[in-house]
Amino acid sequence: MADYDMLTDGDRVLVAVSGGIDSLVLARVLQLWLQKAPISYEVHAVHVDMQPKGDLPGVVALHVRTVLARFSIPCAILPAAWSLDEAEVARRGKKDVCFKCARSRRTQLFAHARRHRYSLLAMGHHRDDIIETFFLNMLHAGNLSTMAPKQVLFSGRLALIRPLAYLSKEEVARLGRRLSLDSIRSNCPLSEQTARKQVGLIVTSLAEHVPRARENIFAALGNLRPEYLLDPAYRKEHADRS
Repeated sequence: MADYDMLTDGDRVLVAVSGGIDSLVLARVLQLWLQKAPISYEVHAVHVDMQPKGDLPGVVALHVRTVLARFSIPCAILPAAWSLDEAEVARRGKKDVCFKCARSRRTQLFAHARRHRYSLLAMGHHRDDIIETFFLNMLHAGNLSTMAPKQVLFSGRLALIRPLAYLSKEEVARLGRRLSLDSIRSNCPLSEQTARKQVGLIVTSLAEHVPRARENIFAALGNLRPEYLLDPAYRKEHADRS
C-alpha cells in the first residue's frame, strides 16, 4: 500500500467481493488496518450476483453478505447484468464467454463505484494472479502486460487497487485461516475449465523445475529492459534521439 500510495485520508473504498478467499481476506484486512492506520477511510463491499433468484439475491450472494455482516462490513448486491447461457458457451467457446462475463462484471463495478462516489475500487488479486495474467496476455494476446497494483481510471475519478499484490496464493490462504474465513464456492460451471486454470498449471510446473521461479517472474515484471525487447517504436524513438 505504501509503495503504490494506495490509501489516503478520507478515501471511500469499495471492495469487490466474489466470495473467494482472496476478496474476503482483502475486505477483512482493510477493515482491520483501520484500527492502526494513521489515516481514516471507509470500507464497503459489493458483490455481483451471478445467479439471483428472480428479484431476490441468490444463495452465494446471501452467504457473502452474511459473512461480511459478522464483521460489520456493509455489502451491496448487484444482480449480474449478463448471465451465462449454455448455448452461447457452445457457440462462442469458453474463452470468449469468460472474457465477456468478466468485462460485464467489471463494467457494473465501475458504474456502482462512480454512482456512489467511491474513490477506490479494491480487488483481491494476489501475486500469483499477476504472474498468471502476464502469461495469459503473452500466450493468448501476444503482449507483455499484467495487472498493476494500482491503476488510475476515468481521469483520476477512480483508482483500482490490489493491496494483496505482494502476497502469494498460499500466504493469502494462511491469512484466511487466521481470520477464520472460508471460501464461498462459486456456482460458475466454467470455474475449473478456464484458460487461467491452464496457465496456472504451467506456472506450477515451472516452479517445480526452477527454484524461486514465481519470485523471479514477479521481480522481472518490475525490472524492465525495453532496449532488449522487440518494440520497433521504442527503437525508432531512441534512434531519433541519438
